[in-house]
Amino acid sequence: MALFVGENGTGKSTLLEAAAANCGFNPTGGNRNHAYGREAPMAELAAAMRLSWLPRMTQGFFMRAESFFDFARYIDDLDAERFPGSGPPILDAYGGKSLNKQSHGESFMALFRNKFARRGIYILDEPEAALSPTRQLAFLRLLHDLEKDGDTQWLIATHSPILMTYPNAQLFYLDETGIRETDYRETPHYRLVRDFLNAPERFLDKLLREEKADEQSATPPTK
Repeated sequence: MALFVGENGTGKSTLLEAAAANCGFNPTGGNRNHAYGREAPMAELAAAMRLSWLPRMTQGFFMRAESFFDFARYIDDLDAERFPGSGPPILDAYGGKSLNKQSHGESFMALFRNKFARRGIYILDEPEAALSPTRQLAFLRLLHDLEKDGDTQWLIATHSPILMTYPNAQLFYLDETGIRETDYRETPHYRLVRDFLNAPERFLDKLLREEKADEQSATPPTK
């Protein structure tokens, strides 16, 4: 498993989109069989990228938090357009309930539990976006259950210190200097959350005093 961590704009999503394009997955989210949304914007980067496959996999899923409900709407539309008697509802493969008729977190977990259950490569861009801390822990357990048979590969971009702790994952930090492997304890994300929870009152007092000083310095003097 590889985890990619960094501030917004450092290229995590770009890297994952190129990897997904290299796998042939839908760039808006989904797998090789999902035809909807936009064209792959990372075709040149994908062409220049070489993935190391052990073994090579063609099954899997690309999950983008920001376009997830476009995917959910697409699945609903496919079911609505089905001919009667043409087979079981497509939603059965996602737990039997519309992903758009569940809470954000419930729909994410329904996808994870029902579609991430077989050999494949799974590319996830900020899967924690709709998950409470409790559900992030449930997601870690799901990852463990899927990984223990050795039949899945994972590329995950995240801001979550909880997900970063996944045992034996390779964690790569992205910034303006490039990409380097690191330990989750060395990431700004982990250190910031740790320092805040250790002394929230002191942290907030300093933060809000700095904000007030900035506001005062920006106020033009009165005549």
